[in-house]
Amino acid sequence: MIKTVFRYLMGIAVVSLLAVSVQAETFKEGVDYKAVKTPGRIDDSSKIEVREFFWYGCPHCFKLEPYLETWLKTKPTDVNYVRTPGVMNRSWETHGKAFYAAKNLGILDKSHTNLFDSIHRDKRDLKTQKQLAKFYTDYGVTKKEFNDAFESFGVSSSVRQADAMGRAYRLMGVPTIVVNGKYITNGSMSKDYKRWMRIVDYLVELERKNKPAI
Repeated sequence: MIKTVFRYLMGIAVVSLLAVSVQAETFKEGVDYKAVKTPGRIDDSSKIEVREFFWYGCPHCFKLEPYLETWLKTKPTDVNYVRTPGVMNRSWETHGKAFYAAKNLGILDKSHTNLFDSIHRDKRDLKTQKQLAKFYTDYGVTKKEFNDAFESFGVSSSVRQADAMGRAYRLMGVPTIVVNGKYITNGSMSKDYKRWMRIVDYLVELERKNKPAI
């Protein structure tokens, strides 16, 4: 009987300590994230937006992917996750066009992670439009279909918008995550990928609390 009571009390103590440790983890503005002076546009004002700026050639973006995929599996329904290619130079722009071309062709979901893997794990050279056109034929489109999408006005317009958004946020590198157009956090602030996703959750909750009741 005494042992049973002891185990019960110990269980309560452990749960209490865990609860305290979770509550005790706080993040500081200017250290773990920074506020945007002029909040940016978000795609869906009815939800809290989490926008990731990335580049397929970025090794840190590649390493972040598994953590993002895990986070997305339990993403709250009031959160809208958006991927946005960084287009800070010509080679980044090529991958940005490939991203939007794949999106417009309806093959982004099945090709996105594989393009990261092909570049970083398999060490494939996928820098040019010609190389990328061949890559995407594995996903049910012809080279012509990819090239037509890649060179389309719609894709060029999307890339220009992504570039303008990156400039508005004063994007210095990738990966960078912007929460609801108001808060920016990146790898140098977060220190590690798991902690980074906790910072994102913290900022989402901050926005949720500040959101006016309907």
